Amino acid sequence: MGTVALGVAGEAGAARRVGTAAGVRASRSLNPPKPATAPAAVPGLDDLRRVAPDLDVQTLADALSAVGCARGPRIGKGRSAHDSILAVIDYSLPSTEKRLWVLDLEKPALLFHELVAHGIGSGETLATRFSNENGTRASSLGLYHAAEVYEGRNGYSLRLDGLTPGVNNRARERDIVMHGAWYVSPEHARKFGRLGRSWGCPALDTAVARPVIDTLRDGAWVFIGARTVEREKSEVAATLCARSR
Repeated sequence: MGTVALGVAGEAGAARRVGTAAGVRASRSLNPPKPATAPAAVPGLDDLRRVAPDLDVQTLADALSAVGCARGPRIGKGRSAHDSILAVIDYSLPSTEKRLWVLDLEKPALLFHELVAHGIGSGETLATRFSNENGTRASSLGLYHAAEVYEGRNGYSLRLDGLTPGVNNRARERDIVMHGAWYVSPEHARKFGRLGRSWGCPALDTAVARPVIDTLRDGAWVFIGARTVEREKSEVAATLCARSR
């Protein structure tokens, strides 16, 4: 799908895997306070918190709950080789923060921790508005299933099927996909004080887009949360679980 980016393109950053230099950090005053204690017990939560300590615990718990509910109806369809992979995006954080985590739920392990853009219809540095409607160019919350890859106008891209009724189930018809973008890089954030913005897609730095997409393609899970938004919190997980019963 098309993309919108404000400002001049920055040079693509060097590939950044876990353990490399951290990206630009936004003012901590922009960030919501992290809860001091874990929410109600969720299988695997404590182990994953050890490998991804910066990931908001409630957002992670919501992601795991949503995956647990979504797996049930899919059991008869067979298990994907990437079923144990979960990407979590926390849009509570500003775009200058690394707010995408890719986790291996079985090991457990943190595979990637990267920058990710939000849609132009969702806000500027912070994403504060979300939509499931065509034409809004806003990001959508909820749980997705990573589907097939293709070469499009934004290069190597990953189709996402929204699994949360009324929240993101129009993702495919809206062309909400994961792809690389020139306006997602530490250099761009340093120069303009925020990343550029997409037309609703979770866009990645081109330096890491292909390996992240290949890790997720054909069956991984992608959960997008923003617990600062009144409707979100644990509600998107609850909506999916209610529909799965």
